Amino acid sequence: MSIELIVSSLWLALVAWLILRALGQRHALRRLPTAASAAGGAGTEAPTVALIIPARNESLNIGPCVRALLQQQYPAGRLRLIVVDDESSDDTAQIVARLAAGDGRLTLLATPPLPRGWKGKVHASAVGAAAAAECEWLCFIDADMRAEPPLLASAVGSARAGGLDLLSLAPRHELASFAERLIIPCGLYLLGFAQDLKRIQAPESGEAVATGQFMLVRRAAYEAVGGFAAVRSEICEDVALARLLKRRGHRVLLEDGSELLATRMYTGWGTLWPGIAKNLIEMLGGAGRTLATVLIAVTLAWAAVVVPGLDVLACMRGASGAGAALALALLASAAAFGLHLAGAVHFRIPVLYGLLFPFGYTVGAVIALDSVRWRLTGRVHWKGRVYS
Repeated sequence: MSIELIVSSLWLALVAWLILRALGQRHALRRLPTAASAAGGAGTEAPTVALIIPARNESLNIGPCVRALLQQQYPAGRLRLIVVDDESSDDTAQIVARLAAGDGRLTLLATPPLPRGWKGKVHASAVGAAAAAECEWLCFIDADMRAEPPLLASAVGSARAGGLDLLSLAPRHELASFAERLIIPCGLYLLGFAQDLKRIQAPESGEAVATGQFMLVRRAAYEAVGGFAAVRSEICEDVALARLLKRRGHRVLLEDGSELLATRMYTGWGTLWPGIAKNLIEMLGGAGRTLATVLIAVTLAWAAVVVPGLDVLACMRGASGAGAALALALLASAAAFGLHLAGAVHFRIPVLYGLLFPFGYTVGAVIALDSVRWRLTGRVHWKGRVYS
């Protein structure tokens, strides 16, 4: 058997395995069921909930986010909405103050100066939780989220029905700029290939997966583990809190909330690059695993072009078995491109981006190198602050 045929056969087997793994990951998250009424009950039967939005320089997002949350189909007397302004230098606080003047459920808080050893978002979240001492559930949600009216009732109902202490929801991503469309689908595919969600989410696992974009936490469990104060120095405070809860015997679950929750996390390179670099090394399990993962990802992405190209050259030389090798390589590469074209359709972006995925993984690898550099130098930059 020729070397070309061996390489092409291995390439086809690897692509098939990756696609099957990606499909398995897609079904690893249970879709959040939409509740017909508030938390499965009505009026005073619904538990009290505090929606807490930590916000720093979110003037473009905070208005639409708050207005959507004020339209939640949840008993008004059982719901509080708290926006914690984290020393914003724009008009975030003024926008919220105007909205609060017209709705008594909305409260605006300002954080005190950031204490030594704390990260900004963690501190703002802790301030919001402390102000909602009477609420049975705490729901931390980012300012760039857009919620459909049944969201909160659906999340509370799902958490109570499942006996959960922490329910996190993965939102639908809305991608508008070139940077978002090139990088985010590749990043989500990479996480899908690298993580075993079924294993991580198993109750007996000591690991946990969560997103700080939406975290609904039972107050009793939150306080039992020390709340955000226990993870005050973490860059990825969401996963750290979820892991802490799970290791203390509490039930933690990530569900698919894409039907009721949407986000546009970034607006272009200026926000996407530092946003991903800040978290990527934590998401992939440390500097060594990050470098290994992105090296493999870039190699495999370009293999979709290089392997068939080498087989074409072998055919031109008349090498034995080159024709069969080319057929296998083309089948594998067509499947790889097809997977990413399907991703483009899923994200509702032009299908052209499905053809650009080798470039997406390559640029993503450069961002990963920057993420490692930030950690090695002990300086992480985010929203005008530098964390050691």
